[in-house]
Amino acid sequence: MGPGDLAQVLGPLQAFWSDVHDPALLVGMVGAPDDGAVYRVSDEVALIQSVDFFTPIVDDARDYGAIAAANALSDIYAMGGEPLFALNIGAFPDNLPRSIISEIFLGAAEVVRDAGAVVAGGHTVVDREPKFGLVVTGRVHPDHLTPMTGAQPGDLLLLTKPLGSGIIATAARNDALRDANHLAEAVASMRRLNRGAARAMQGIATAVTDVTGFGLLGHASEMAAASDVAFTLVAPRLPLLSGVIDYAHAGQIAGGLHRNRDHFRAVRVDANVSAPLADVAWDPQTSGGLLIALPSAQLGAFTQRLVDRGESAELIGHVSRGSGVRLVNAVS
Repeated sequence: MGPGDLAQVLGPLQAFWSDVHDPALLVGMVGAPDDGAVYRVSDEVALIQSVDFFTPIVDDARDYGAIAAANALSDIYAMGGEPLFALNIGAFPDNLPRSIISEIFLGAAEVVRDAGAVVAGGHTVVDREPKFGLVVTGRVHPDHLTPMTGAQPGDLLLLTKPLGSGIIATAARNDALRDANHLAEAVASMRRLNRGAARAMQGIATAVTDVTGFGLLGHASEMAAASDVAFTLVAPRLPLLSGVIDYAHAGQIAGGLHRNRDHFRAVRVDANVSAPLADVAWDPQTSGGLLIALPSAQLGAFTQRLVDRGESAELIGHVSRGSGVRLVNAVS
């Protein structure tokens, strides 16, 4: 569902819960949006729970399951937690071979096990179009949460995965790929867990979100609004998947991109940013990277932690006083 439609349907539900005040519910339906719900169970433990599922983004069944798992786990990592267990959610046509469903489940199981968690069960229904995802439960110390609300003026903004998975997947669906390696690179990125980056940011990050369906600019807009600050992102610094600019120029973009652009009115894209690059910044991502705000004095420590874990991140912008998000072509 697009961000505008989602806001419309959630409004009455948020109003319904607005008079319920449970001090143990640290993050929930009411208040600033975030990547998962958080419930304190003791002074030292809070549970994080999130759910995510979607239709196939790739043809390979095992890759589909693996990507769905990495995508669902990402919300736990974005909030500073570690996953404990997951439940499968599946909707499959009656005529889909059972071997394909098993491959989807196995792909997810491999990634969940790699994350140090387990798949403990699930639920399936019959549907005309395949859908798969997971409910993930994780834990975090309540004092170590990394919500979207803490970015401060002077912070730097870093992104831990390249952009463009939605555009690459659209090109693949339309048989418009110019190089099979472009899809392979995108699949590898989507399968990769955000675990290493999440551990590297512990005790350093002031605010975090993962970049998924609302695209970089949409999620940046939510994070800036939640923190009551302004973000400036530098277009030439954005990490990109190979070939994505050419595919964007050729019009290989999904409808979600237009919905993102139409909804997030607090985003300004400078006129000298190329249209294809702006499209990539709006592109809905699946299992995208973490957008991390941290103090400039901590950049060196964070970078070294990433290197120690075989990870990387690109410095893509900064935080200032004000509101909204601006995508610029160069640092002013």
